[in-house]
Amino acid sequence: MVKYFLGQSVLRSSWDQVFAAFWQRYPNPYSKHVLTEDIVHREVTPDQKLLSRRLLTKTNRMPRWAERFFPADVAYSVYILEDSIVDPQNQTMTTFTWNINHARLMVVEERCVYCVNPENSGWTEIRREAWVSSNLFGVSRAVQEFGLARFKSNVTKTIKGFEYILAKLQGEAPSKTLVETAKEATEKAKETALAATEKAKDLASKAATKKQQQQRQHYV
Repeated sequence: MVKYFLGQSVLRSSWDQVFAAFWQRYPNPYSKHVLTEDIVHREVTPDQKLLSRRLLTKTNRMPRWAERFFPADVAYSVYILEDSIVDPQNQTMTTFTWNINHARLMVVEERCVYCVNPENSGWTEIRREAWVSSNLFGVSRAVQEFGLARFKSNVTKTIKGFEYILAKLQGEAPSKTLVETAKEATEKAKETALAATEKAKDLASKAATKKQQQQRQHYV
């Protein structure tokens, strides 16, 4: 049994802009799980299509209940192959991705088509399909459910990352990410708490000193 995903997203940027951003989208604040990217092969076909193959390395923490099926020293990184076909004449870009390790646990295959949005030629539409499968005996269904949930979460990060890079390339100041905002708020809260603690200590010290002075005066 295979879990299937079908989704559609729209980026409010032209196809040319999205095509340019596609090759520059790492790193971004939403792609911290992407560790490396390397071009393995690239060529231009006689009909002027650009073919590329890239190798991506991503972190891939397993669910705790799945860790017992693998050695303690197993790598938590997953290697992804990404094949892409760019057709500038028809303004389409098609990508195929799949993992080449941890296949015993789970295989995630994805196909994306980037094309001009039919309702607005200045926007780009992404049609995405994915297939999540597992051959792990006894828990394959649970693994597939986990894989599908993680995939959906990563799709959201991918779109946010795209929007961040597009804004950057277009000269706009990208807004702070939720993580950055939360981090700043946490740091500010820590500073406030530390200041309050120091002030409380100072007040307690002064109160103790005053009490000692009062006691001395009482016994004199």
